[in-house]
Amino acid sequence: VRARLHEELHLEPAHVLFNASHCHGVICADIEQRTVDAVKEAWSTMVPVRVGAGVGRNDKIMENRRVRLKNGREADVRRAYALPPDNEVAGVGPVDPEIGVLRFDRLDGRTLAVVYNFACHPIQGVPGAGNTADITGFASRVIEDCLGDGAVALFLQGCAGDINPVSYKAFDHPPDAEPLGNLLGLSTMRALRRIQTEETGELRVLNEPLALPRANLAPYIDALKERQLELLGSLKGTTLNLKTFIQLLVKYRLNPDYPSADSHHYLHEQMMGRNHLAHLDAENRRNLDLYIDNIHIMEEMTRVQANLDLLTMHHERYVAAGKDTIDVEVMGLKIGEFALVTFPGEPSVQIGLNIKKKSPHKLTFVAGVTNGYIYYTPTSQQLGNRGGAQEDSDCIVATEWQKLFEDKALEILRAL
Repeated sequence: VRARLHEELHLEPAHVLFNASHCHGVICADIEQRTVDAVKEAWSTMVPVRVGAGVGRNDKIMENRRVRLKNGREADVRRAYALPPDNEVAGVGPVDPEIGVLRFDRLDGRTLAVVYNFACHPIQGVPGAGNTADITGFASRVIEDCLGDGAVALFLQGCAGDINPVSYKAFDHPPDAEPLGNLLGLSTMRALRRIQTEETGELRVLNEPLALPRANLAPYIDALKERQLELLGSLKGTTLNLKTFIQLLVKYRLNPDYPSADSHHYLHEQMMGRNHLAHLDAENRRNLDLYIDNIHIMEEMTRVQANLDLLTMHHERYVAAGKDTIDVEVMGLKIGEFALVTFPGEPSVQIGLNIKKKSPHKLTFVAGVTNGYIYYTPTSQQLGNRGGAQEDSDCIVATEWQKLFEDKALEILRAL
């Protein structure tokens, strides 16, 4: 796309920004041609604009999907495997409720376009599992419908590596991204109404390369394989199968005091000096506990296997690449007061919070999955958990990446 836009419109390739919303929908086969056509159409219909920027807020549509465990490790909320038991969870991670908003008005006051930046995986889905642009598609439709006059809403994904839609794993209703998208769209509109546009707005673009160290994942693969063997060896034999387990579980949860018979049978045994039912209950409770322990072990084994598969895939690619670094683009964009820095991975939300805090610009935002894709990029601290969650397993960079990127981002922001 960059090559064609350079050839046909003389656009500098390094000045073209690609951002993926990160929905899990099926993308049309002619995406490249459609992209070129869209840019050419926009290029041919450019008009003078007034520019303004601001910040919205919504803290109701997302949650951090990493959970801190009491044993010092971390797990994550995925549909690919089960959560750890509730009594093992000690805490959760942060979120970023800010919505970065950039507004372009025609000179007659009508809004031409809105760019909005927010950190959340748009992976909620829709009832019936249909193909969807997810949260961001619904949000953009709300914004465009409210503004009218052909206004376009463009979403920029933020640092959403560890941010899920709220109640992502709910089982009591079909997944539905539309209510969450409506909330995001309305929150963006609320911020948009507060923004005053100006006739002058400086535009600056910087694009710099950055070499990041690749991680050697072999030690983590070996550690997970050892954990697999440890878990396998911890399974205990029990006389129950799934059918008998469910039957006993219902009985012993329905009436813990008298699960095996009516109460008068227990009382009769006690009067006769027998305790046969009590012995039966004790044995059944032991088997129930063993079976439940085995289930928890099995659930951990599924998490280990899923993350081991990710580590193995990336290690094979690391070996095939034959180099210890990967080259990425970091772009800086400043339009009026709106400052943006980009990264091609899926950074954890803390990365964005760090950069915003240190930036010299009041309105600073970070866009992940931009100008390339290098998988998840967790914090250095999170990478100490490598193999325990998707973000730190579906990752090709070494822990040093965070400082290198944050330093480069701040360097670019200062230069803007």
